Amino acid sequence: MKQTIQISGMTCQGCKAKVDFLLSKIDGINHIDINLEAGEANLNTNKKINNQEIIDALKDYPKYQFIENEALKATSFIDEFEEQKSWVQTYKPILIIFGYVSGISFIVGLQGTSFDLMLSMRVFMAGFFITFSFFKMLDLNGFAQSYAMYDIVAQKFKAWGYIYAFIELGLGIAFITNFNPYFTNIFTAIIMSISIIGVLISVFNKRKIQCACLGAVFNLPMSTVTIIEDALMIVMSLAMLWMM
Repeated sequence: MKQTIQISGMTCQGCKAKVDFLLSKIDGINHIDINLEAGEANLNTNKKINNQEIIDALKDYPKYQFIENEALKATSFIDEFEEQKSWVQTYKPILIIFGYVSGISFIVGLQGTSFDLMLSMRVFMAGFFITFSFFKMLDLNGFAQSYAMYDIVAQKFKAWGYIYAFIELGLGIAFITNFNPYFTNIFTAIIMSISIIGVLISVFNKRKIQCACLGAVFNLPMSTVTIIEDALMIVMSLAMLWMM
């Protein structure tokens, strides 16, 4: 079943992610597509969702108000849910970034008489952190709100989401300049280990929320891809420490 509701108060990508998270907790909703400009949420459900369920889901965040005089509209009944994007289409932004950064780091590693694995990994880490921090900076507030939905530190300390974006930028610069490599790699391993905890909890609990790895710019679902991404940073930082 497809249903459409109107919700006021959504002003940014962070609002979109927050409302998506709140509505996803309603039993019977399988997929949510929010139209920020229209102030609408298109629901793909396996049962009729009533007004009170929407109101209860949003009650802790009075900024977002369900417009009750707009009845829930069931637009169609279908045997199968709306066709979802393929895995490649969903994670296309991350795949492109990974391809670009991997290619550049590999080329840099080939510049000497033999392949310099340490240099290649350092360039890879620098490229990843700077690119990811860039997308977070495009909508810092939206990222912080999305990040607070699953990160164990940001859930208790709201400012952490803002700080984390600058930490990623700092780590990117540190890897580029090869600043105190021991400290940089140890700090990276610690920060990413903390970050991956919230990701693991969300994925294992099958929570349908937005991954904030690329900020609020792309609507990427939290999944094992996010785990792999964080784990890769941890493994590479520990590998560089071992190689030193």
